[in-house]
Amino acid sequence: MPLRLHNTLTGTLERFEPLQSGAVRMYNCGPTVYDFVHIGNLRSYVFVDTLRRTFEYEGFQVKQVMNITDIGHLQSDADEGEDKMVLALRRQGYEETLENLYAVGTTYADAFKQDLLKLNVEMAETLPRASEHIPEQIALIEALEKQGYAYRISNGVYFDTAKLPTYGKRMRHALSGDEAGARVETNLEKHNQRDFALWKLGDTIGWESPWGKGFPGWHTECAAMSMKYLGESFDIHTGGEDLKFPHHENEIAQAEALTRKTFARYFLHNAFVTIANERMAKSKQNFFTLRDIETKGISPLALRYLFLTSHYRSPLHFTWEALAGAQTALNRLEHTIASSTTDTGKISTIYRTDFLNALEDDLNTPQALAVAWNMIKDDSLSPPDKRATLLDMDRVLGLDLEHAKSNTILLSDLPERVRNLVEERETARANKDWAKADALREKIIGMEFEIEDTDAGPRLGKR
Repeated sequence: MPLRLHNTLTGTLERFEPLQSGAVRMYNCGPTVYDFVHIGNLRSYVFVDTLRRTFEYEGFQVKQVMNITDIGHLQSDADEGEDKMVLALRRQGYEETLENLYAVGTTYADAFKQDLLKLNVEMAETLPRASEHIPEQIALIEALEKQGYAYRISNGVYFDTAKLPTYGKRMRHALSGDEAGARVETNLEKHNQRDFALWKLGDTIGWESPWGKGFPGWHTECAAMSMKYLGESFDIHTGGEDLKFPHHENEIAQAEALTRKTFARYFLHNAFVTIANERMAKSKQNFFTLRDIETKGISPLALRYLFLTSHYRSPLHFTWEALAGAQTALNRLEHTIASSTTDTGKISTIYRTDFLNALEDDLNTPQALAVAWNMIKDDSLSPPDKRATLLDMDRVLGLDLEHAKSNTILLSDLPERVRNLVEERETARANKDWAKADALREKIIGMEFEIEDTDAGPRLGKR
């Protein structure tokens, strides 16, 4: 099967055809680094990594750019309110200077990169920061102004959406629902309430420009940086579904008004992570970070596995029980690898084909995992062949199975006497009989087994 992807631009499943044979140029909307990212944010980056790995699995060379937003992301869709980075400075008691803004951004950008490493996400070749590309953004705004797409008002420079007949159509957004006061706040100086900021004037933090001291708009950053590193037209642009409108529409508007070329040929958007039937978000204070997961003794790779169990365009409902189940499943996969250390196995052509067919159906990772589990249960395959096939699949799954701990032992594989002690200890722990649980733990250790308590249950290994 050819690789088919759901293109937001058309709302349909399309065969992927790159601009250049054998190569993919991809831009991914990265984080605004005013705080730690939460696991809802991280779903976007595991999705992007799975997409990249799928391309590489099929033999494509991938050039990937992911931006780091460290200025210009305001509180509202109407480009009103304050900059989220400036609010972070105030929250931490820092003076409002560019130096402090860069330092705070670096702290959270570094934390974000560490999260990606723990999730085994391949790092993009280029991670441009908005604050380091001010000249490119000023040049873009000047070009738009010269061509009549930009105008000045008292608080900055705005894009005149009425000048672009295609505005709203690229993301298939119904503009009729955007009357003043419905979606955006009212600014009487704007030509149209849908017009968005290209450059915002600022009293404190900012850079000098032809329009006065200030900073670029959030939408301008991505347009300028994507074209700088990938060219005026490229293959794929991704982001969370909340970025369709206005963010991605506004990126497209600037780029295509200026170049008269298709900006990105495919836009892919992932759905939200929800908790208690609400979208996980910092504004709702209903989120968890990767640090929260690690504190509970659960592997970050279990979270990656959990993400893979749901199609990227479907909402993922997060519960600790589901994450514990993902940890158990990951342990079983690791055990499959550890049960055969020989490298003489052969990749099953049948299961590899089924696995690839699932991926080529718009990255159907739940089906791809089902293929992996069917392969593991197939008694006609030898343990070395299962190991080889699973490691091949893990080139896309990204669960780092090659480095699975060889001493992880499933409860069902323990000697009966040890298994009985573990089960008796779990009963004691459930009854809060800590003295008995500690005594049973010592017995298990005395039988040369290590035991680690996690939210996903006890984890056993040989001492």
